[in-house]
Amino acid sequence: MDAEQEPPLILVADDVPANVELLFDQLETLGFRTIGAVDGPSAIAACIEHHPDLCILDVAMPAGELGVDHRSTGFEVCRRLKRDPRTSRIPVIFVTALNDTTDRVKGIEAGGDDFLTKPHNRLVLGARVRSLLKLKAATDALEDSYRKLRELEKVRDDLMKMIVHDLKTPLTSVLATLEMVGDGDFGEVSLEQRHALSDAETKAEELLGLIGDLLEVAKVEETGLILDRETIAPGAFIAEVLHEWHVRFTQEGASVVTVVAEDASTFEADKPLLKRVFSNILQNALTHSGKAIELKISVRGEADGLLFGVQDNGPGIPEEFHDLIFQKFGRVKTGHVPRVRSSGLGLAFCKLVVEAHGGRIWVRSAAGEGSTFYVQLPTQTPPTTR
Repeated sequence: MDAEQEPPLILVADDVPANVELLFDQLETLGFRTIGAVDGPSAIAACIEHHPDLCILDVAMPAGELGVDHRSTGFEVCRRLKRDPRTSRIPVIFVTALNDTTDRVKGIEAGGDDFLTKPHNRLVLGARVRSLLKLKAATDALEDSYRKLRELEKVRDDLMKMIVHDLKTPLTSVLATLEMVGDGDFGEVSLEQRHALSDAETKAEELLGLIGDLLEVAKVEETGLILDRETIAPGAFIAEVLHEWHVRFTQEGASVVTVVAEDASTFEADKPLLKRVFSNILQNALTHSGKAIELKISVRGEADGLLFGVQDNGPGIPEEFHDLIFQKFGRVKTGHVPRVRSSGLGLAFCKLVVEAHGGRIWVRSAAGEGSTFYVQLPTQTPPTTR
């Protein structure tokens, strides 16, 4: 018979041979295989060596070098089994002559899965063993599925990074060729052709930027962020961001209002990275509004930190997508015409940067009612970001 087809293996730990023999007979009658242990140390050793599907522990048995009273040996064995990754998923049933509530509480606190008192009913024992074994099988299957999913995600991410990296070089050549053609290096270009080339060059630059975002997000996820902290005045910071976006706001016909509360104190952060966070938020608002947008940027003090807000009167985001937009490749469709509220990269990068600062980012929005992105930051960033 193959190992996978063998009946479940049950460990019985008890220092009274008659009790062990009785349990062996009952369990084997029910179709289980059995192994025994006579004290705490041998029970732990048997679990590590044989990895049984379930353990039945007597509470009171010799403790050996475990350093506890013999009346609590079973609890200590259970605690150690649950702490060890090799044995943590083995279900434990305590069997004892004691019927005290305190002992039951101790068994639960030790990580025990069930509790039987002597003398026990064979049918009840069998039912509880089968129930725990079914639960363990379901847990093992879920854990195995999760492990396989993580492996597939890693393969996918590695493949994505390889493909994206390989796309960068030919795309750079395409951009250079488009620019040369548009400049007339290969002959005269009509106005209509120049417009077409300009559109193609713009889309190619957007694609190159997307590739850069992909590689950067992957790098941050693998290695973490190293923050170059400096003391920042929130009002001056917002003014710098808006100055850099002034030309774009003018082109888009956007209007901006800023509100800086008096209690908004200075804070520590990596200014270039934080500017990119707000730039990504502003970029989303402008790109997907479909009209001349109105923006309100605010900041106020909070306990041990600051709360920034970027509000727009754009199309809004349905509530069910509020978490999705901060995930890689998260996309939201609103209305009858698909609108990509986020590539899933810009906001994913924002989330990584804000969390590296010890803060958090979220959105409040509803379809057709605009959006407000909130960035909550501590006054002082954590000492490490790895």
